Amino acid sequence: MERNEIIEVLNRPGSQELLARDIARLAYVAKDGTPRTIPIAFTWNGSEIVMCTSTNAPKLPSLRANPAVALTIDIEVHPPKILLVRGRAELDVVDGIPDEYLQMNGSYDMSPAQRVEWEAEVRSLYQGMVRIVVTPTWAKLIDFESTLPTAVEQLVQERAVRRR
Repeated sequence: MERNEIIEVLNRPGSQELLARDIARLAYVAKDGTPRTIPIAFTWNGSEIVMCTSTNAPKLPSLRANPAVALTIDIEVHPPKILLVRGRAELDVVDGIPDEYLQMNGSYDMSPAQRVEWEAEVRSLYQGMVRIVVTPTWAKLIDFESTLPTAVEQLVQERAVRRR
């Protein structure tokens, strides 16, 4: 997929709505060769999806061995909206807490006092974190209004041919 096509998909209003959500599902290949999908908090910085994790997370050796990943971001209403993204995970080990981690966890419903307590706990727990940065190499928005899954698009076309 060409970069301009990816940008066009990601700039659609439906994609922007999904990229503003809290949780994505990250798919990767585990060290044993089997697929894994995990929910993970993320933030979109306009060109990359950034996720953060502990330096001892089991997914890190897998991502180092095979950085190919896929992400799904969706909503649970009708009609569903689904953003599918593929890319390569780049791992960036940082001292302390990345700003993105605090940002991506800023939308949870916490009182100001709870937020202060949560942030103090985070800062006492993590000496460092790993930023998982994914630059999209492929993207598709499925909103069931202007876009459909590929298999459904094919069925719609086949039905149109049958009706002629």
